[in-house]
Amino acid sequence: MAKQPGRRGSGFRTEHDSMGELQVPAQALWGAQTQRAVQNFPISGRPMPREFIRALGLIKAAAAEVNGGFGLLGKGAAQAIRAAALRVAEGEHDAQFPIDVFQTGSGTSSNMNANEVIAALATQSGRKVHPNDHVNLGQSSNDVIPTAIRVSAQLATVERLLPSLKHLRRTIERKGRSLGRLTKTGRTHLMDAMPLTFAQEFGAWAAQLTSAQERIEDALKRTRRLPIGGTAIGTGINADPRFGRNMAKALSTLSGAKFESAADKFEGIASQDDAVELSGQLNALAVALMKISNDLRWMNSGPLAGLGEIELPALQPGSSIMPGKVNPVIPEATCMVCAQVMGHHTAITVAGQSGNFQLNVMLPLIAYDLLDSIGLLANVMRLLADDAIEGLKVRPERVREALNRNPILVTALNPLIGYEKAAAIAKQAYKEGRPVLEVAMETSGLSAKQLRELLDPTALTRGGIHEGGGGGGG
Repeated sequence: MAKQPGRRGSGFRTEHDSMGELQVPAQALWGAQTQRAVQNFPISGRPMPREFIRALGLIKAAAAEVNGGFGLLGKGAAQAIRAAALRVAEGEHDAQFPIDVFQTGSGTSSNMNANEVIAALATQSGRKVHPNDHVNLGQSSNDVIPTAIRVSAQLATVERLLPSLKHLRRTIERKGRSLGRLTKTGRTHLMDAMPLTFAQEFGAWAAQLTSAQERIEDALKRTRRLPIGGTAIGTGINADPRFGRNMAKALSTLSGAKFESAADKFEGIASQDDAVELSGQLNALAVALMKISNDLRWMNSGPLAGLGEIELPALQPGSSIMPGKVNPVIPEATCMVCAQVMGHHTAITVAGQSGNFQLNVMLPLIAYDLLDSIGLLANVMRLLADDAIEGLKVRPERVREALNRNPILVTALNPLIGYEKAAAIAKQAYKEGRPVLEVAMETSGLSAKQLRELLDPTALTRGGIHEGGGGGGG
């Protein structure tokens, strides 16, 4: 992408900032500082996310309300700025936020983008509103952008991610209950192991998601601490001492989420540990989702040459050359999302440690990757629930066949005949391709009644020591 030429003409107007004059597209609401950033950073073509722009709008609306209450802004100006900022928050003017995510590390360009657009909109009410003196009153990019990261991440997590996570967990729990006590072969190291029920297997997935939810909710307790009011470095220069506390209250009211003023504004500006922590919990959620998705892929594999325990819903043709092939596309898409989230967490980790003295200088990257992770996970979890797990079907004949031939069932005989004799039965059953029950009847010295009770796969899913009707030889 080439830089826009600074030319004059009917399609442009002249704006100025502290560095001089600049040509800005005539219909743009932004001013000179935004235009400089557009020209300076033609890097990815990716603007800041919608959730982040929403947070900036909410912050500017809250600031106008608070400063108006302090008497630092005239009533008319405060109302005009608040109304304009809420229009920005609601998404009416997203096209007016063109600055690339790869910009100045403080996010100053995006803060000024918001200031200029809101000032232009507020000025349309008939009042002269200045981007810095009025819209940015009591603020600095250095406390606005870290606050916007926290506000946007908190709202996106509460409004989108957690509802999707709960929906997926409940879908898994419901599907597990619907399968009742249907028993299958367990696997460790991808090798046959003791049996379990589908409900137990699905229950483990649901438990993973419950733990993920709890970890995320705990991280949000720290993400809601806002450094706004610290201004340039945390001292609060040029802001009313009450500004941070009142801003947290105003933002809580405007957004419907709970925010609080950070006890130490220096921490919230110089470091982004809260964002790194939340990203870490998203990373842990991605780990859980990849495990669940890969389990589904293995269970669905085949249908003839793989495990073939379940059938996932057929959503689209799986091959351009092999007719009839159907692939597990939703679990595959989920795994790709998880890989992306893991990559984002690495980038956020590097960005989080990139604070020098009183300011982190990779704030836009943290905002972009954190919000992208939240959005991707929220979307794919609903797909995994609705388009994969909800409609999957068990193939009971295939499951029963594998279970009956599972030599590891002999583990239940250990207390009665000993490990070595049990191992010999397992090896013989595997070598001859016969059920363990059949071989055990010939060699164990236990009665048929005892063996049927001891080797009942469903009974084995309950654990404990199975006496098999009162003893037997060992």
